[in-house]
Amino acid sequence: MPSVSGQPIDPGTLSRALEIAGRLAGDAADVIIAKAGRGARPAARDSPFDWVTDTHRTLERHTRRVLAEHFPDIPVFGAETARVFGSVEAAEPTGPRWVVSAVDGNANFVAGVPWCAFSLAMLDGDVPLVGVVADPFRGQIYAAAQGRGMRANGIGVVLAEASSSAGAVVCTEFTRTGMWPGMAEFIGIAAAAHAGVRVLGCSALAITQVALGHASAAVLHGCPERDVAGAVTLAAEAGATVSRLRSPADAASSDGLLVASPGIASEVTRWWQATHS
Repeated sequence: MPSVSGQPIDPGTLSRALEIAGRLAGDAADVIIAKAGRGARPAARDSPFDWVTDTHRTLERHTRRVLAEHFPDIPVFGAETARVFGSVEAAEPTGPRWVVSAVDGNANFVAGVPWCAFSLAMLDGDVPLVGVVADPFRGQIYAAAQGRGMRANGIGVVLAEASSSAGAVVCTEFTRTGMWPGMAEFIGIAAAAHAGVRVLGCSALAITQVALGHASAAVLHGCPERDVAGAVTLAAEAGATVSRLRSPADAASSDGLLVASPGIASEVTRWWQATHS
């Protein structure tokens, strides 16, 4: 099984990574349910809703300890790393690495809104190898590994392809500082095509809904890698289209991320491009 670093990925390593990641997701789900909306103490960062809670820190540190024990040579990147070392997303890491978002959807978590997730992925460059997303309030652990498909609580998931944007649900999210450039126009174009745009406050679950076939597309802008990597792995293995969105006026740009049912991916891409021309 090839990798970006040029070294083959041992199937046994993938199996062990998938097992341990799933175990960590289960642990995190229990903690999130126990702590959501119950006196969380958020530390504000860039905006009033860009929070890291004590629960987030505890889960991330637990994840780091377990991964360091089993995979001592593979680094782990997350919110704690970014807080100490600056922007992890700006780096260009090579070789395998773990990325974790211990609580994606912190604002929902603090408010007790049951729409937040634990996300963990093993990547090699930009290539997803293993991904798990825990949806605690629905009692679901979603897991995938390169070439092995996606599973929901152990049951295989294959994406049922959408053929039309009419009646489709398209997920998106605000950035840390508000609406992304062209977001209002994008929502208007989607509405004119009879698609409904939803902003629910958790990037990992937004993408996971596409993998499950509940939503037809997710369009995100400027998301930290750690929030979306696990769900992108799920979506790719379920059969979704995953691509970077580039402005027609600047082919080098890659600010947007599209995850969509293949049948409508081109159409949703055109909606996004129309707002960035």
